[in-house]
Amino acid sequence: MDLAVLREDMVDGLEAAPKNVLSDETIAVAMRDVPRHAFLDDERTAYADREHDAFGTRVLAPSTAARLLQALALEDDETVLIVGVGVGYTAAVAAEVVGETNVHAVDISRPLVVEARENLADAGYDGVLVDCRDGATGFPEYAPFDRILLEAAAVEPPRALLEQLAEGGRLVFPRGTQRQRLEAVSTDGVVDRFDPVSFDPLLVEGEQSGAVERNRMTREDRERAQRRAESRRGWEQDWIEWDEAVDRQSQRRRS
Repeated sequence: MDLAVLREDMVDGLEAAPKNVLSDETIAVAMRDVPRHAFLDDERTAYADREHDAFGTRVLAPSTAARLLQALALEDDETVLIVGVGVGYTAAVAAEVVGETNVHAVDISRPLVVEARENLADAGYDGVLVDCRDGATGFPEYAPFDRILLEAAAVEPPRALLEQLAEGGRLVFPRGTQRQRLEAVSTDGVVDRFDPVSFDPLLVEGEQSGAVERNRMTREDRERAQRRAESRRGWEQDWIEWDEAVDRQSQRRRS
């Protein structure tokens, strides 16, 4: 079984598939170079266009990974953040395009972080930095990023991720709950919409892969409340702040 031949056949099949599953030559070349079998236990099925299960999460089919990476519109030497690194395959393909030290990745699941680190090192991409943290908070220590890929569904893109985009940056994520569509949001306000997709929801802090119930709206509700509070700057808010200031001054005088 020649794995290099299987890899070539996989990419050829994606390029020949309808709906432009893989039409970006840069991504095609990268996928021809990345040894996908290093990220999966079963070498025989590693290059089949199908999903796999690992550590309670879905390993994306090659066609889905190709669609995500094409939507990112990667260019050489750009900085990339992968949120939801999984077993590390998507991060490896991105590293082939932009350089491994330009790719950073996070995942909320510690077992997946360990697995991704080992897989990336075995495949020759140990320069990719993988950390365990809540993906909705991004990776501020290394921001800003030219490209951010969120491999989990959300109704709205996490605010922290938008704030960590560089000028002219681009965030790609599956928008929606039951019905989802791949979407790219740019800092200049441009929104590109792509074909329907199906992803698990973005986990919040304290949850792990395989949880029975995922509180995907917790973060989004909190961010909406924060935005409403920040926008409430009319005369009503001025009076509230004035009353609070008077109360604090009175308390200081009494003490």
